Amino acid sequence: MKNLIKYEIRKTWHTKLILLTITLFAELAFLATLYLGSEEYNILTCVILYFLALGGILYIGIQSVVTMHQDMNTKQGYMLYMTPHSCYRILGAKVLENGLSMLAAGAFFFALGALDITLLMGHYGILEDLMRTIQEVMRQLQMELQLNAPTFIALTVAFLTGWLSTVMIAYLADVISTCLLAGKKHNGFFSLLAFILISILFSTLENACTGTLAWLPRLWWSSAISLAFAGIMYVVTAWLMDRHLSV
Repeated sequence: MKNLIKYEIRKTWHTKLILLTITLFAELAFLATLYLGSEEYNILTCVILYFLALGGILYIGIQSVVTMHQDMNTKQGYMLYMTPHSCYRILGAKVLENGLSMLAAGAFFFALGALDITLLMGHYGILEDLMRTIQEVMRQLQMELQLNAPTFIALTVAFLTGWLSTVMIAYLADVISTCLLAGKKHNGFFSLLAFILISILFSTLENACTGTLAWLPRLWWSSAISLAFAGIMYVVTAWLMDRHLSV
């Protein structure tokens, strides 16, 4: 398993390095605009950092799905399934690498965001008023969330686990297209349809289980349900791969 995880890391490390480099330059630009007191450019760099964090985590998951698709549809990648490793281990390595990468990226951007917010509060001294304004708006919308560290942690975990379950659904849809619908007409369309239907099923199940809960417990229960659903998707996907891809 260790070698499989290293193999997965080698296939994606360059993209993560590019993302880290871009984030570093954006953070330096943020610090420079903060030091120079340029509020307009400071806001711009904050927006850039936000979209880098969101887009970076989303791209890590998308890249994992694309890599798996290439592994199943190119000669070089298909050789992986001729090794003595079972499909459960091969898929497990992909899931672990992707999950750990998203967790590491989430922790990194969360820490970076907390640092930047602290610097903003110390420099301008007005962010607390903004937070109170946002809190009032959320209260009027009946979103009883306190803007504090536990809330932001719960939001981050819910986002990461939700995205992981979405990636696992995409894995299953891709395996259905490659294994069950290979050579069939419109197999890509049916794969997309399977992804949409399973995603709707997951969303319906999640809402049925958490719809009556308060916001903070709802976030944690949604995270737990996402992890459980991702586990189910892993078992089903690996089973299909083991039947149709292993030699």
